Amino acid sequence: MATDFWKVLLRPNLLTKDVDDDYIAIVSTIGHTERREDIAREIVAEGTEFKYETILDILTRADRIICQHIGLGHSVLTGVSHITPRVRGSWTGENAPYNREEHKITVDMTPGSELRDVLKDVGVEVIGMSDAHAFIRTATDSASGKIGTFTPGFDLIIEGNKIKILPEDDETLGVFLVNDAIATATRLQVTQNMPKTLRAHVPAGTPEGEYTLQVVTQFSSGVVLLKEPRTIEYAKKLVYPLPDIK
Repeated sequence: MATDFWKVLLRPNLLTKDVDDDYIAIVSTIGHTERREDIAREIVAEGTEFKYETILDILTRADRIICQHIGLGHSVLTGVSHITPRVRGSWTGENAPYNREEHKITVDMTPGSELRDVLKDVGVEVIGMSDAHAFIRTATDSASGKIGTFTPGFDLIIEGNKIKILPEDDETLGVFLVNDAIATATRLQVTQNMPKTLRAHVPAGTPEGEYTLQVVTQFSSGVVLLKEPRTIEYAKKLVYPLPDIK
């Protein structure tokens, strides 16, 4: 049975565009970032003959020495992690030199034995949807109640996060249906404008075809506006009419 739990928030998985209701989990660490000072205080609280300042100095020295070894190209193995130097990128030719523009010096980190033992007993608790990202979760045809299509002359109900249209009087912003075949964009009339829900009226006479749904806004949170407009694109294509499924 799990003794510790990670609290996770879900956000849409944008890599699976053809799958409805597909999400990935983000571990919520807000308010729970531990630093050397916190670790030193916990060691003191557990009971030790060493003073807080001494423990903090030892932890600081340990971090410095680990960094020195990594800088020398050594791998470092502790109970918490195995850190291995890594250079990413590709070389053309056997004698090609290192190029900072093309190659990246970094490290790989994997759990050490003690951390692996801890992870065996960790559970996961889903606590809701992530508010950190702007995204379109679903687009529903108000006429048919179906997701993934629309009906000219009726509203499109758009649900997501941070999708409110602001400023409302800027005609370069709004809800757009982009016809993929002829690369034309139709700006829809917004009838409900909320951070998590939009209703947008699809004009009568909108041609048949496959469309990309875009929300263009400077809204961020509260009354704060982004400096530049942000385009939020729905991962699924919208089609009219909905194909018959036999």
